Amino acid sequence: MSTGGHRPVRGFVPRSGTVLDPETWPDRVPAIRQLLTSGLDLPGGVTFLVGANGAGKSTVVEALAGALGAHVEGGTGDHHGGPDRGRRTDGSSLADRLQVVRGPGGRRETFFLRAETMHRFYDYLEQSDVEATVKVGYQYHYRSHGEGFLDLLASRYVARAGVVLLDEPESALSFENCLVAARSLADLARRGKQVVCATHSPVLTAVPGARVLEVDERGMTSTTWEDLRLVHDWRFFLDAPERYLRDGR
Repeated sequence: MSTGGHRPVRGFVPRSGTVLDPETWPDRVPAIRQLLTSGLDLPGGVTFLVGANGAGKSTVVEALAGALGAHVEGGTGDHHGGPDRGRRTDGSSLADRLQVVRGPGGRRETFFLRAETMHRFYDYLEQSDVEATVKVGYQYHYRSHGEGFLDLLASRYVARAGVVLLDEPESALSFENCLVAARSLADLARRGKQVVCATHSPVLTAVPGARVLEVDERGMTSTTWEDLRLVHDWRFFLDAPERYLRDGR
């Protein structure tokens, strides 16, 4: 694991005594097996996990959030978005099998946002953090899904976090707002934050200087934006969508 540079979180390693069960989920997923055997280095800046549905990228990000103390429904250690506000680990207990490797002075807050539970986090904010709701001048629920997400990226919850974890944020965003979000992630990196984002978006993953991990049957493999299968597929599709949409194909 790399140790160069100041990073609040240097990475994640399997806890001592961790035993794999390759016949059961999630251990049978290659990315999870890699996480539980080799760990995961966390550099500065932005790291993207890119892969097909079921490859394990969201499970990895959720486990990192749980290991860092954020609620897996979204939020921080203090602000959490699910009805069971005491829950800190995912259903697989994967987070419990990870140990966080921190740098000097590395205990900074973590913020986690998953697209599928954003509205539960909004409920929590509106019910328990009146000051924040009044400060922004509206309730998050009165914004569109995408507008609410971009507002959260600019919120004090993200501003005070050292590590920002995002799960498929593009599901809330138009093309134009994907570009806005990509610029926001680049700005977070310039401000010294560590960002991990699971995504299907070729727009988000184009953030200059980002680390890109392709998640597939090999596990998690470092690659470039240009070499991502996702990027190749989108290029071929946009060039001639009829090749993919003919009846019977």
